[in-house]
Amino acid sequence: MERNNAIELLIEPATKDLGEFTVRRALPDERRQRVGPFIFFDHMGPAEFPPGTGVNVRAHPHIGLATITYLFEGEILHRDSLGYVQPIRPGEVNWMTAGRGIVHSEKVTPEILESGQKLHGLQTWVALPLEHEEDEPRFEHYGSEGIPTVSLDGVAVTVVIGTAYGETSPVQAASETLYVEARMEPGSSLDLPDAEETGIYVVDGSIELDGVTVSSGVLAVLENESSGTITTADGAHVMICGGDTLEGDRIIWWNFVSSSGERLEQAKRDWNEDRFDKVPGETDFIPLPKKRTA
Repeated sequence: MERNNAIELLIEPATKDLGEFTVRRALPDERRQRVGPFIFFDHMGPAEFPPGTGVNVRAHPHIGLATITYLFEGEILHRDSLGYVQPIRPGEVNWMTAGRGIVHSEKVTPEILESGQKLHGLQTWVALPLEHEEDEPRFEHYGSEGIPTVSLDGVAVTVVIGTAYGETSPVQAASETLYVEARMEPGSSLDLPDAEETGIYVVDGSIELDGVTVSSGVLAVLENESSGTITTADGAHVMICGGDTLEGDRIIWWNFVSSSGERLEQAKRDWNEDRFDKVPGETDFIPLPKKRTA
């Protein structure tokens, strides 16, 4: 099949205030809910926390999705209702499958709280295939030494999830998923890997694709089955995301994703009525919002 490099949509993320810092949310967008399985795409930072402050995301629930945390700078301490306590640092991957339900918090260690830190990274969600929406919850951490990297003519590539550029990530996704980091030197170019659906998010710098300049903080979504080559004059840091088209519709309400509105209502009742498992050692939590948020 002949492939082209047509851009379908440029998404400028909405700014969301999380209290201690703001994020730029590219997905979901009113014009496009998903790119492959990716249904939520937050760019965190760069943010700087002085001593005595830091990330403090209280315990909250998820169903029907998997979360991916990937940092460029800083550290976050993950805790969940399965009992895992895991700091994540740059180049590492935290993959948490919510399935039928999980609760987690994202904070900092006492040492970082005392010293302060800078934080920069991405928090993304992938919707689960219909047959896996109610899977048992699980958590996996992958160290940076196990995430494959390759150098391609002025471009440092990290294959975070999936297979690309002759490398395969150890991260086990529930559907065909592509997630690649590329740090491009000035004047370099990169052929995009094949995927049914592809998005290119510019973390920093700017790129050109299909005769269009895509600036920092913008998600370019390609037409399905498209590919092509991205170039940069002055250098760029990009994330390529996507994968196979996920079957069926999904509803997002707060931290819940499901193909069933009835299942979402049950999750809301379960959280309000304290039926989710708790994060060991934590008592603070985020109450159910009064209205839909995403």
